[in-house]
Amino acid sequence: MTILVTGATGRVGRQVVEQLLKRDADVRVLVRDPSKAQFPAQVDVVQGDMLDIDSLRQAFTGVSTFFLLNAVASDEFTQALLTLNIAREVGVERVVYLSVLNADRFVNVPHFAVKSSAERMIEQMGFSATILRASYFIDNEVMIKDAIVNHGVYPMPIGSKGIAMVHTQDIAEVAAIELVRRDQAANDLPIEKINLVGPDTLTGSSVAAIWSDVLQRPVIYGGDDPTGFEQNVANFMPKWMAYEMRLMAERYVTDGMIPETGDVARLTRILGRELHAYRDFAAQLAHGV
Repeated sequence: MTILVTGATGRVGRQVVEQLLKRDADVRVLVRDPSKAQFPAQVDVVQGDMLDIDSLRQAFTGVSTFFLLNAVASDEFTQALLTLNIAREVGVERVVYLSVLNADRFVNVPHFAVKSSAERMIEQMGFSATILRASYFIDNEVMIKDAIVNHGVYPMPIGSKGIAMVHTQDIAEVAAIELVRRDQAANDLPIEKINLVGPDTLTGSSVAAIWSDVLQRPVIYGGDDPTGFEQNVANFMPKWMAYEMRLMAERYVTDGMIPETGDVARLTRILGRELHAYRDFAAQLAHGV
């Protein structure tokens, strides 16, 4: 049967498609602009989005399992609810949902609250689901490379509680494994939640130390105050989103994103390999690998 991937042109979604193809799955994607999709020929492309009911119904026709990924957007909750309702309407009950770590705790952060609500909807609607709760993406550091490399400052206010940053490749591979597992199951499997974390729990100071070592020159941590961070990101994203990022950073400082006991071992077991480490990513980013 066919597996549908939403959010398929983003950093995670595109890698989920690649991982599914490696596992010989039949893959369909829902994309706004097929001309920009550039997927292999065997991928079935449906034009539309999660606010277009007709395209959603078309995308779900003949599908057995789907990957639900909602990017941060002002209408993110509507997108999630419509997609889940259409899936149920056409009888698709198996889903892997990309949520966020601490979704049920950081409820003042809009996209955390959205994902917590979507999790509850998945549970109450009786889906056979894997809920993937991802920590902060290591790959986000690409956006602050200039500040680190050219100005010697690590500007992301992540505090001293600790964040177990996760690589999107690890997210995508776990997602693909779970999609195939649910798709091939003889019967619907119970809901399962998996925390997606990295192998190291890092603080602002420890990240700055890693960068100092990688670059062989001092890099300092910019501090816990999110004011400058909000102002900087408002230069390339809407102000409402920049404020939301500030709220998220404030929770990093007060609470952190700390794995539960056994999370790293569980992910290592699922993947059959070690998780991607921050230091390795930093070295690759610094040297353009």
